[in-house]
Amino acid sequence: MKKLLMVVSAADSLTLADGSSHPTGFWAEEVVESVRVLREAGVEVTLATPGGVVPTVDKASLDGTFDEAVTSLADLRSPISLSDVDGSTFDAVYLPGGHGPMADLAFDADLGALLADFHDNGKVVAALCHGPAGLLSAVRADGTFVFAGREMAVFSDEEERQGGLDVPYSVAGRLAALGARVVAGEPWSSTVVVDGTLVTGQNPQSTAATAARVASLLA
Repeated sequence: MKKLLMVVSAADSLTLADGSSHPTGFWAEEVVESVRVLREAGVEVTLATPGGVVPTVDKASLDGTFDEAVTSLADLRSPISLSDVDGSTFDAVYLPGGHGPMADLAFDADLGALLADFHDNGKVVAALCHGPAGLLSAVRADGTFVFAGREMAVFSDEEERQGGLDVPYSVAGRLAALGARVVAGEPWSSTVVVDGTLVTGQNPQSTAATAARVASLLA
């Protein structure tokens, strides 16, 4: 059985461009649906967070559809610590979104080292919606970006604008500045980009398709 590490943000707030604090966390659908699709495909999923902190669900993602599923997903109550992860025991790493990754995963050295290791060993790296913010952590000691030149999707600037949240930075912009080739589908469309072993989805509408592409690469 293939093993996948899902790295979930431990942040519960994001400092906005105006300096105010906005409550956030992980996006329910992106975790719940990704886990469902992957496990149904026979992939063993382990959840990790920075420090092993029990992650906070973004309340904006709870609309009655995923409330019960979030509550019943026991993995969310006992994640392992990202710093304790032995990357050699996993075949893939998966970063779901919510605005949380912009606050912590984007700057997490443990995640950056793990992503570089997975990339260098040809393992599957996947990120969804704001999850690609976590890819920003993958900068080598010489300043080069691990995923420079790679094609990827991320929650677009236009979707961010339509969402109405005054975020502190553009994830798409920062990835592009580091050398990534960012692809933007129509706002709120299911858009998945596969570049070798790198799989990225643009938004929550891309969740099931992103997880399915990861499962197919691990089959």
